[in-house]
Amino acid sequence: MKTWNRWAIHCGALLLFVALFRAGMAHGQVDLPPAAALNLTPIPDKLVVLTFDDSSKSHFTIVRPLLIKYGFKATFFITEGFDFPTNKREYMSWDEIKQLHNDGFEIGNHTRDHLGITDNTVVQLDEQLRGIEQRCQEHGIPAPITFAWPGNATTEKGFSVLRQHGIRFARRGGAPEYPYEAGRGFAYEPGQDHPLLLPSAGDARPTWTLDDLTQAVEQAKDGRVAILQFHGVPDTAHSWVNTPQENFAALMRYLAVHHYQVLALRDLAKYVDSDRVPEDAQAIIRQRKQMLSAGTDKTDSLDR
Repeated sequence: MKTWNRWAIHCGALLLFVALFRAGMAHGQVDLPPAAALNLTPIPDKLVVLTFDDSSKSHFTIVRPLLIKYGFKATFFITEGFDFPTNKREYMSWDEIKQLHNDGFEIGNHTRDHLGITDNTVVQLDEQLRGIEQRCQEHGIPAPITFAWPGNATTEKGFSVLRQHGIRFARRGGAPEYPYEAGRGFAYEPGQDHPLLLPSAGDARPTWTLDDLTQAVEQAKDGRVAILQFHGVPDTAHSWVNTPQENFAALMRYLAVHHYQVLALRDLAKYVDSDRVPEDAQAIIRQRKQMLSAGTDKTDSLDR
């Protein structure tokens, strides 16, 4: 009899949960289970995500050995845009991209043609994603689950297409909070930033110094993650986002010496439920812009 009563109670609790879930869905509001229920790991301080855009040759020749030396993980966002098909002096081959995968680095999607995705071009996003997916399949690389918005152009109209392609996290730049030219940004705040609009805490520029790096990575605390965006090291095809080799080596050495944990973008799944999205993807962006307009640029002042 006691066993029967316990069984009845459990069934009743289950039915109540289903009823509440359906009621929440009907109103567009469902409280997701806490991180512990999803077996997520609490986000530690000094958590940094390292990303590289545009398939630069130097990603293989210069970046790869340095990351291996320090045991850093990273995501390489691949595009066949620009003159990738014919210019193998400045862009990687697919054999080199496959070697990055074999080394344990992540291969992400940056669209086939490096197409800026806007309200006007979002109709092309499906074929753009598929182009890189097919090339990955041809070379034994898993279909990407992360994406970088080309040119840091974004549109929420692309969210459903990204999800259909299995994209869990998508990185943008530091804009619109900061102007593109500044190369500055905010750390990612889970629950506040949409997983498909992750901000770059720093977007490297030719004049970047150690101060620029520390401004970005020192935000990696109190549950926030600093996502860094680099291009070529050096980037001889795109001088405005070039990072000199000696500068990059110094920046990576700083991360190692100060014991930052450096991950690929896909590794965020260990800490973050990518299905948990804010009701308004622009709310945190507006809040940051208002803060900056008020003359407060201390990125560590955003206490939630």
